[in-house]
Amino acid sequence: MRIATWNVNSAKQRLPRLLPWLEERRPDVVCLQETKLSDAAFFDLFTGPLTQLGYEVAHHGQGGFNGVALLSRVGLVDVEHNFAGQPDYLGATESRAISATCAGVRIHSLYVPNGRDVASDHYAYKLEWLDALAAAVAAGPADVALCGDMNVAPADSDVFDPAAYVGHTHVTGPERARIAAFGLVDVVRARWPEPERVFSYWDYRAGMFHQDLGMRIDLVLASQPVADRVAAAWVDRAARKGKLPSDHAPVIVDLDEAPDGDIGPVVPPPSNPRRGTRTRLPQSRD
Repeated sequence: MRIATWNVNSAKQRLPRLLPWLEERRPDVVCLQETKLSDAAFFDLFTGPLTQLGYEVAHHGQGGFNGVALLSRVGLVDVEHNFAGQPDYLGATESRAISATCAGVRIHSLYVPNGRDVASDHYAYKLEWLDALAAAVAAGPADVALCGDMNVAPADSDVFDPAAYVGHTHVTGPERARIAAFGLVDVVRARWPEPERVFSYWDYRAGMFHQDLGMRIDLVLASQPVADRVAAAWVDRAARKGKLPSDHAPVIVDLDEAPDGDIGPVVPPPSNPRRGTRTRLPQSRD
């Protein structure tokens, strides 16, 4: 079974890229984040094309921002929007989580809150959200995979320059501790240990993608029974190239068999990465 997760940063804008990508990579289960569509708008756009490709579809959106989806060619059983104990933000439960059982594995498509600034109420909300998710996942089942934009780089090796991120969210001790507290296997990093350079997100600004100045914040965290089945785990960097890309690349994990071989960690590898020469993020100059 091939599982993929992709923050598409607007499913409507990515429609011309998403459908050909599905035909090329042929994932069995796809977790999408930041669809930025209502349920009605998503189904109007995607139900026909996705049905032709053999996918069942579940979507949880609110239109304009957030929004998560699951596409499956191996079944969608017991679809759940949100999760038990999911906290609200400003009085509303945001559309950031959807899960279902696909071929015996409980798969979650997750768009973790950004956190914005370490002194903000959104950062506190992010930590509370991750704590609640951990409690929900601990309740079972045993075969589980958390897939999505976690908005946390688990270690310094998962950012292009740790010094550039000092004082920013995504890299703080409390955020990283929450990821570790799930007790799950980070399957990409398990497959490609440090110091392997593996990123999944590159800011649109300042030519950061072309210089490979990125972060690894799109993760697949799996329970040990699922992790033991991993035959390949990689970032599809080709999907970040070209016209109208998302700022994230898909992460692909193959269970039991690897149709493309163990080809990771990043496909294709960056041609001219820049290392250790930038100390300020683009947003630091805004």
